Amino acid sequence: MQALFDDPGFSIMATGFLVGAAAAMLGPFLILRRAAMLSDAISHSIVLGIVAVWLLTGAVSGPLQILGAALTGVLTVVLTEMIAATGRVKSDAAIGLVFPALFAAGVLLLNLYASDVHIDTHTVLLGEIGFVWLDTLEVAGLSVPRALVWMGAAAAADLAFITLFWKELKIGTFDPVLAHAMGLAPRALFYVLLFLTSGTAVAAFDAVGAILFIAFIVMPPATAYLLTDRLERMVPIGVAVAGIASLGGYGLALQWDVSISGMMAVVTGACLGLAVLAAPRHGVVAAMLRRARSRRENETRALVVHLATHEDTAARREENVAAALRLHLDWPDRRAREVLVKGVAAGLVRREGEALLLTDEGRRAAEALLEPWRRGGG
Repeated sequence: MQALFDDPGFSIMATGFLVGAAAAMLGPFLILRRAAMLSDAISHSIVLGIVAVWLLTGAVSGPLQILGAALTGVLTVVLTEMIAATGRVKSDAAIGLVFPALFAAGVLLLNLYASDVHIDTHTVLLGEIGFVWLDTLEVAGLSVPRALVWMGAAAAADLAFITLFWKELKIGTFDPVLAHAMGLAPRALFYVLLFLTSGTAVAAFDAVGAILFIAFIVMPPATAYLLTDRLERMVPIGVAVAGIASLGGYGLALQWDVSISGMMAVVTGACLGLAVLAAPRHGVVAAMLRRARSRRENETRALVVHLATHEDTAARREENVAAALRLHLDWPDRRAREVLVKGVAAGLVRREGEALLLTDEGRRAAEALLEPWRRGGG
């Protein structure tokens, strides 16, 4: 086991996966509440909490840092809601007012009082996952990377929270009014969710920094959101995407000699891009196929309505022929042939020489389409 922890590659990939998994467990609830950008605000504003805890206790890591930063994250949300509640600005603008102010205060304190301490904006924002295997703790007689210990604890806490309060979180996310009526305290659960988000963020900072944490808490859940409509599947899909990003990002970073954290973030973006294109229901390709199918169906409907309209008129010989589809419906030759072939194959239309005749099924389809128009006085 010690040999595994001594392997830099394992420590880096495992740390990346734990960060991604912990973030992906909380991310779906933020995405569905339309509060994903709160994670960005929190990940910046908790710099103030990190500095404040150091000034008060001298601790640069550990439980006190996580607690202080988590409380600062909750403070960010409280101040945002207070400003939005005035009605002067919208919630997104309130976020833009609060977190730069808290982040700037944290940076100023860093420069004034902690310039010679290993707490700096570069560490907080970017981190360096490539060095996590060098900083270790003794756990059960094993020398384990500190980042693995803290991220394992954060992931376990997040998993315990969503497991114990799954029903409450689900109802509170989709119908907070119902959750409040049922006495489930959705507001309190939301604050706990944000508290855990802040704690997970600060646990991840030394290893991966704020940028990769934001990518992990937004990209995998957003990818899962495109791939499924069920919350029960969003969380495991998000965790799986985080795993792909950790393993794939590390491998590509080694191959191309680039930033490991940056490549992991790029892979999460690539996964989201693929989901945007190829998601079975919400992807671009699926939408294009639906539009094409709808267009073909509408063309078939137009064909049967055209034939039914002229079926019992003197213009039948002129209108209900293949040439009329090109002349009177303004269809190119190829489209007219394709629509006619589809109508015949569907059993809606039959040909007798040049004449186009509706079958019984085609006549019923035309009547169903024309009936609402006739009732409306058309």
